[in-house]
Amino acid sequence: MAKVKLTKTELKAQSDALKRFQRFLPMLQLKKQQLQAEIAAISVRIDDVVARQDAERAALARWGELFSEQGYDLTTLVAVERVVTDTSNIAGVAIPVFKEVQTTCAVLDLFQTPPWFDAAIATITRMVNLRAERAILEQQRELVTQELNTTSQRVNLFEKVKIPECKEHIRVIKIAIGDEQTASVTRGKIAKGRSKKAAQDEEDAA
Repeated sequence: MAKVKLTKTELKAQSDALKRFQRFLPMLQLKKQQLQAEIAAISVRIDDVVARQDAERAALARWGELFSEQGYDLTTLVAVERVVTDTSNIAGVAIPVFKEVQTTCAVLDLFQTPPWFDAAIATITRMVNLRAERAILEQQRELVTQELNTTSQRVNLFEKVKIPECKEHIRVIKIAIGDEQTASVTRGKIAKGRSKKAAQDEEDAA
């Protein structure tokens, strides 16, 4: 435990610090709960995106067989131009929010390409969007997790270090002040007794 001054001024400083820590702790605990809930919600959304990715991937596998048979390259059908995001705030954490993926699709010759090309392009476009959405969600979870770790450290610091430390400082200072007050009273009584004795001695000598 850090050494503190055993004075009334220090007692007030420690008492004020204790009140401050006890006031902030519930706020930090609430923030921790909010962050935990948000991480859980983001994880659910990621799982949903992964499930949709799996479904689209299965559909794309069927298109892939048709394309490979006819010598076409699926990767040339859709090109990503830009991933559009917005910004939101979760318990004080700025996070990116997925909006859309801007893409450029290959221009098809309607007379020379089979009709399922359009369906394949639509599937690939959905997969591109899902991949971008998943990446943004994983960024969200990483940012919120980082904030949760910081908040958890502060909660532990307040709960396990700062508040117990202040309480111990207050206890030690109060004991010291009490001892000093008792010693002061004792000294006063001794001085008073000596004065009386001196006065009595003077009377006796007279």
